[in-house]
Amino acid sequence: MTKTSDILCIGSVLWDVIGRAASHMRVGSDVPGRITRLPGGVAMNIAMTLRRFDMTPALLTTVGRDAEGEELMGEANRMGMICDYVYRSEDLPTDVYMAIEGANGLVAAIADAHSLEAAGEKILRPMADGRLGSAETPFAGIVALDGNLTEELLQIIAISPLFTASDLRVAPASPGKAERLLALVGHPSATLYVNLEEAGLLCQTAFETSADAAAALIKRGAHRVLVTDGGKSASEGTAGDIITQTPPAVMVTRVTGAGDTFMAAHIASEAQGMDRAASLTRALNAAATYVSGETPL
Repeated sequence: MTKTSDILCIGSVLWDVIGRAASHMRVGSDVPGRITRLPGGVAMNIAMTLRRFDMTPALLTTVGRDAEGEELMGEANRMGMICDYVYRSEDLPTDVYMAIEGANGLVAAIADAHSLEAAGEKILRPMADGRLGSAETPFAGIVALDGNLTEELLQIIAISPLFTASDLRVAPASPGKAERLLALVGHPSATLYVNLEEAGLLCQTAFETSADAAAALIKRGAHRVLVTDGGKSASEGTAGDIITQTPPAVMVTRVTGAGDTFMAAHIASEAQGMDRAASLTRALNAAATYVSGETPL
């Protein structure tokens, strides 16, 4: 029997190779630490957190038929995700993300999402061919969308009939890709999840607080936004209605995936009927627990 999904997670599903050291690092540092390889990518990080909140995500992505891809799909299935709709390419290798983190945070990272970018619209076929919907009967559930998709594909999604009935939740893959989301700023059902730096890039200015950034994004045309600012504050809002909270103070031991954890926890909280304030609080607590290292990846 085919499982039914609560949410579609569209975007990068890859291997995260993360090197972490307890010391402060700079360019050229050579220090002891730990290196891990774990399932990652924005879509996968969101899906993993959703599973911890008892939701059943379906993945729309591309994964190669290489050994790395077979192992990755095995992990996704083991965790209870629906992988029936993943585009499996014979020619494209499985993507990978590599990062170095020190006591001073993220030092450097490289995201090799070339296969996802090359696959393009092929990953959306299940939303058009009747398996998950069609142009006439579009998917009517929650969609978590990540900014690793190409700018051209995000522009297509912004006007596509396939997404007209969706509750669209959008996050940039990194500050370097934040401006790709400009096409979705005016989407009537899109909720944007960004940090303070990403909000500044979208608005071409710098902000002092998450509330200021949220207000500016809404003024620019965003339907709804959530803006985080590390341990300082987070704001959620729509036109004329912004709420702001302060996250718990914790010792930061990791940062890669924190924003995805926040987004997934917020989506799950709302899907489970919690109100705005409670959903924001729960998301901040989940992200704080994650960066403190208390929650397993």
